[in-house]
Amino acid sequence: MVAPALLSPRTPSPSARVPAATLIRGFGGNIPFRCTRSRLLFVAPSLRAPESYPLRAGSSNLGMAAGAGGVGSPERDSSPTAYEESLNCLSSLITRRTRADGTNKGDNFDLMFDYLKMLELDGPISRLKVIHVAGTKGKGSTCAFTESILRCCGFRTGLFTSPHLIDVRERFRIDGVEISEEKFLEYFWWCWNRLQEKTNDDVPMPTYFRFLALLAFKIFSAEQVDVAILEVGLGGKFDATNVVQKPIVCGISSLGYDHMEILGNTLGEIAGEKSGIFKQGVPAYTVPQPEEAMSVLKDKAFQLGIPLHVVSPLDSGALKDLHLGLDGEHQYINAGLAISLSRAWLKETGNAEGINFQDTTFLPDQFVRGLTITSLQGRAQIVPDSHLRSQERNFSLGDLVFYLDGAHSPESLEVCARWFSHAIRDVTQHSDTQGEQHFAGHNASQILLFNCMSVRDPQLLLPRLVNTCAQYGVHFHRALFVPNQSVYNKVGSHVSAPADSQHVDLSWQLTLQKVWESLTHSEKGLSSTRDHEHSSVFPSLPLAIKWLREHVQQNRSTRFQVLVTGSLHLVGDVLRLIKK
Repeated sequence: MVAPALLSPRTPSPSARVPAATLIRGFGGNIPFRCTRSRLLFVAPSLRAPESYPLRAGSSNLGMAAGAGGVGSPERDSSPTAYEESLNCLSSLITRRTRADGTNKGDNFDLMFDYLKMLELDGPISRLKVIHVAGTKGKGSTCAFTESILRCCGFRTGLFTSPHLIDVRERFRIDGVEISEEKFLEYFWWCWNRLQEKTNDDVPMPTYFRFLALLAFKIFSAEQVDVAILEVGLGGKFDATNVVQKPIVCGISSLGYDHMEILGNTLGEIAGEKSGIFKQGVPAYTVPQPEEAMSVLKDKAFQLGIPLHVVSPLDSGALKDLHLGLDGEHQYINAGLAISLSRAWLKETGNAEGINFQDTTFLPDQFVRGLTITSLQGRAQIVPDSHLRSQERNFSLGDLVFYLDGAHSPESLEVCARWFSHAIRDVTQHSDTQGEQHFAGHNASQILLFNCMSVRDPQLLLPRLVNTCAQYGVHFHRALFVPNQSVYNKVGSHVSAPADSQHVDLSWQLTLQKVWESLTHSEKGLSSTRDHEHSSVFPSLPLAIKWLREHVQQNRSTRFQVLVTGSLHLVGDVLRLIKK
């Protein structure tokens, strides 16, 4: 089934892309314009930018509409905020990723050192006490655990992770809290203006993630953090974070097949890219890996003359009858790595005094607290739909619960399936904030809300998810396929669905649906005589959420459990919508 609002799909116009130097049309010609914070002069008083108001590429504050409306048509009701201006500038740096290798000098990786000099960060970055973490699965969770542990040990922490789910400021956390909008703007424009002044044709503006990494270095050095925990964005060897020459300790979480168009087609090639963060004289840690990957990691460590410590998963008994802050069995692997990285950092920096490492049965109290209070959006996260619950106090409108996990590789989707199966098994114990239980013993219906990038193979992803759930007796009643609401070339906190959902290219979602229908028919031993019996395609996420809410109201005695997975971007879009 395709949602009724869908007409013939059409490929979205590439004009949605914001180039680095936007052409503003108006005065009878095209004026190259670059994002800048310079204050406007010689404009009508009602259109004058405030002292601290940065201008975005294509801003109508010049008294004209970019590309429409002609001269003298200000957008009084939709003027972007100062924060949105910075996001528009940030969007102008987005490019499609290409493989970084010897043929293109690591995608010109050495430019990062030029940028550091332009920003006068080459000195401050060398003084940061960095924990550097790469990996395919679990590197974000490992970083979150590590940050929480060291914060509970009394240190001022800086955490840089990716991607963000709702707001770009999530990527920069000081003492466990995302940076304020005010400080973000201060540091953003400090970096942006200097780079705009000093870059040229030979050294162009940094690309999106490189700029974010530079911004993280600026934030952490200016905020004088005791420890900076850096999650690699992609790969390792040529990642922007790898400009750090002398971290205190490095770690590599579980490796698997992902981003193969960038990192290589074998586990050995992928491990080779990840091990690029190893440095001579810097201790390295990893978790149990497939033999092909482990062999490469060990060889790299041997070449550098450093030991590679292989860390066992955390024994749950060491938590003193408490539970990890992040749900799922796989988190004990990430927690084990985080414990080793934290302990190594404390010892290497001479800060281990006052922390009891002598007890071999239990972890130090600071470690236990850090592990149990760790939080990370979009990873094994359970969120009841507040929209339905706010409609009526007795919740008679029905019950809708979202289970969100950004798994997007075959291995991580298998882990996600195990978590979801265990989580819904405990459904009768789920309580709201008042401690009341609802729908205990009533019917439950499982629905999949899914999307993934077109570079991934749904023939590998969906069977892994479905078959693992089936092993635990969990079978989805329907699958919903939607395009992501956010787009790859636009950064924003309030990205909305396309204005015209009738002309959205849904060819990829229809492909996913075809794979799903083939899979479900095969699983149930049915012939494919009834197309799309178990699935639907929606042209936008808001329409899918609307359908879910209406479906719940029509079936008030049923608890609907929606697994949202396949893409962290999809997870972020859902969180943005249901938390409004």
